[in-house]
Amino acid sequence: MPHYTRKGDDGDTTLWGGGRVPKHHQQPETYGALDEATSALGLARALASVPRTVAIAQELQRGFYRIMAELAVAEGTPVPDQFVTSAADVERLEEVAAELEAEVPAPKEFVLPGGTAAGGALDLARSITRRAEREASRLRAEGYPLNPEVMRFLNRASSVLYDLARYEEHHAGRASPHARLDPQDAQQRDAEGS
Repeated sequence: MPHYTRKGDDGDTTLWGGGRVPKHHQQPETYGALDEATSALGLARALASVPRTVAIAQELQRGFYRIMAELAVAEGTPVPDQFVTSAADVERLEEVAAELEAEVPAPKEFVLPGGTAAGGALDLARSITRRAEREASRLRAEGYPLNPEVMRFLNRASSVLYDLARYEEHHAGRASPHARLDPQDAQQRDAEGS
């Protein structure tokens, strides 16, 4: 049996609880960005060398799926309890961030993603999560009754992903280079004529 329904061929999608909206509506835009972040996290999990990275990435994926379900509920339809992101979910991410930062302090400067393949994938997931956060903010600004814990969760998730990328790189014995060009590097580049 095929996994497609043909119901979306007209450019609309069905929300949980009834009703259809265009696929470019802000609800699908927001949960679509989270779907992208979840896929990037899947790549990061596949590339990760540290079991704890894999576990945290999977925990984030499950949190994102819960938010996608919450955001896919038609406005005016009660949100099932199992779809609701809670303050406890946000607090859990704060604990994870504190644990990671205690083990691997955050760099004092901006970094260029890609110290390792897994670190680069985690940074990709982080940047997509930041876009999902912006989309959720736009959805709220348009009057959608957004659970405030969703915004908090997405904000903390992007921080955890940043920390997790540095954690994975640290355990691989690598680090992302600083974004600011070191004066010695600039002199070497100039000397090499690039």
